[in-house]
Amino acid sequence: MFKSGVGFLALFGLGWWLLGSSAFGGLMRQVLIAVGCAVTVGLMFAARRFLPSSAGGPFPVGRRRRFHQINGLQWLLIIVIAVVCRHVGEPVLVPPLVAVVVGLHFLPLAAVFEQPRLRIPAALVIASGAAGMTVWLTNGPDETVRLVVGLLSALSLWGTAVWTVAGAASAAGQGAGDEGSGGA
Repeated sequence: MFKSGVGFLALFGLGWWLLGSSAFGGLMRQVLIAVGCAVTVGLMFAARRFLPSSAGGPFPVGRRRRFHQINGLQWLLIIVIAVVCRHVGEPVLVPPLVAVVVGLHFLPLAAVFEQPRLRIPAALVIASGAAGMTVWLTNGPDETVRLVVGLLSALSLWGTAVWTVAGAASAAGQGAGDEGSGGA
């Protein structure tokens, strides 16, 4: 589940969802949190059910090193963004800028994992950051910035997780169909 990336997509999607739901209060926020948790758990169960236990296989040393370098740089940039935005008194910019960094980190990962389809969540998460920046630049409320960035990023990551699981389920179904049509 984590080798395929679905576990990471589901959990980080939940993190973005929680950010987006922070724009609400009371019962609405509680419902959104419950929905986010249910989606995450559902994705995890679906990945466990439909993805082979070896999905993604073990990482070769070179890929693992490159993966760690990319993620290390991503986290360093996230820390810098948080510190600088807090220092200049604009913490509302943290989510949109982090979304851009997270989206950009998918681009080299697409090459590392030989998964060009990772360019799609890259573009979507970058777009969510740009949308949040647009809300901020047009003097939208901080809650709306968090809502736009959080929910769009969450839906992008969860959509990619669903796409991964559905592709594996479809391939498994086709494989079973091919076995059955092999005939007597």
